Amino acid sequence: MKAIMLQGTSSDVGKSVLCTALCRILYEDGWKVAPFKSQNMALNSYITRDGKEIGRAQGVQAEACRIEATADMNPILLKPKQDMIAEVIVRGEHYADMGAGAYRSDYVPTALPVLRESLDRLAEEYEVLVMEGAGSPAEINLKDRDIANMKAAELADAPVLLIADIDRGGVFASLVGTLALLDEDERARVKGFIINKFRGKFSLLKSGLDWLEEHTGLPVLGVIPYADTGIDAEDSLALSTLKLKKRDEEGEALNVAVIRLPRISNFTDVDPLYDEPGVRIRLIASVAEWNNPDIIILPGTKNTTDDLRWLKQTGLADAIGQAARDGAYVVGICGGYQMLGRELHDPDGVESIYERSEGLGLLPIHTTFRAGKRTIRVEGEVCGVSFATGQAVTGYEIHLGQTMREEGSRPLFRLDDGHTDGTVADDEAVWGTYLHGVFHNREFTRAWLNCIRLEKGMKLVEGEVHTESERREASYTALAALVREHIDMKKLYGIIGLPLPVKS
Repeated sequence: MKAIMLQGTSSDVGKSVLCTALCRILYEDGWKVAPFKSQNMALNSYITRDGKEIGRAQGVQAEACRIEATADMNPILLKPKQDMIAEVIVRGEHYADMGAGAYRSDYVPTALPVLRESLDRLAEEYEVLVMEGAGSPAEINLKDRDIANMKAAELADAPVLLIADIDRGGVFASLVGTLALLDEDERARVKGFIINKFRGKFSLLKSGLDWLEEHTGLPVLGVIPYADTGIDAEDSLALSTLKLKKRDEEGEALNVAVIRLPRISNFTDVDPLYDEPGVRIRLIASVAEWNNPDIIILPGTKNTTDDLRWLKQTGLADAIGQAARDGAYVVGICGGYQMLGRELHDPDGVESIYERSEGLGLLPIHTTFRAGKRTIRVEGEVCGVSFATGQAVTGYEIHLGQTMREEGSRPLFRLDDGHTDGTVADDEAVWGTYLHGVFHNREFTRAWLNCIRLEKGMKLVEGEVHTESERREASYTALAALVREHIDMKKLYGIIGLPLPVKS
């Protein structure tokens, strides 16, 4: 098996997106290709078909390869849940909650066989591996226990390309400085650079590229322009960029406030709202940013109880309650759904030190936290709201809590496995669900937004609604075309050690 690894000069330089592009490019060129990231730290996760939990980036990259994602593609996932404490997920399943020190001293020394076994299994099935690093390979205080960068490249005997984000500035210093801090054998693995997120005039950059190549003896394979790719973000570092900088809607628009919880997770759930015309969406974290929203969304969280207490401390809980009484629409997803209930119980201390917490009281539900996470893909149909009754829906669940509806309340979805999900208030203005990806059911989302527009006397949004799979496929294809245009494919193929495809 051949491999190529993309490492970054820092976090959020675009490694995940560029790996996605290479996955699609190599697939288009006829190779059996798969993604790999040895260790991922992210709260945006992905559920495989067999119910394993991995980093969302590797799930997306597998989609770009048109293959099913497996736990081997991200054998270790870290999900921060409190300061310096993270859930450690190994091969898609909960392993332990560990502090940073204990993880580095106790688990990391045992991790290499796990990574090697995953790589060996992938090598049996695929011809090329597109590997993604984490953060920077040159964190000198962490290098002795870094299994996400050069150690992973060594295990796969993969050449490395260094990625730098020119949009944030200091691109030449970050590339040269990273090389300088690598050990000699690590520097020997680096075969070139890619500069990402370029907005300027190329002629003004050219002299710097020439100097970089002469100074380091390594080629710059490409300069990739800044673009909103439509690809799911890997983690919360992307919250201040990409789709969260959607242009302001002109004229009449629904005012949507997404609560930026301190431990927000799977925030890609709200991505489809950025694609909807007539929607002005904002992330808010204080009452000062309130601005009377028409719709309030409480997203998922890695720690429902702590984030619920934060809502109350900031005054946002009171603002949400008053807005609901005044006619605003409120939606909760996963942890946000749990918060909308009357009570949350944690008798065994599964999530926090608090045995009982009072919820926002907007839905007639009670949640109890128990050991054993539910991670599953689900399908079903809408049954609890008038605007989309009978529509098919898909999604995935990742949660610890077990939520019970009070007698007489109605669910939102009827699932194919015989269960029901979610709860709907009597007036349908407040609802919640455990289904991550609920808004990716585009017909459902359009019907819900138009129902609100109708109630407010606003003009309905008409026209064709493309399915989520159609949108994602278009994004992967467009991203691949963009990167092909701005990268030296001959040099890339040479570095990987593959023959350049013959154009038909």
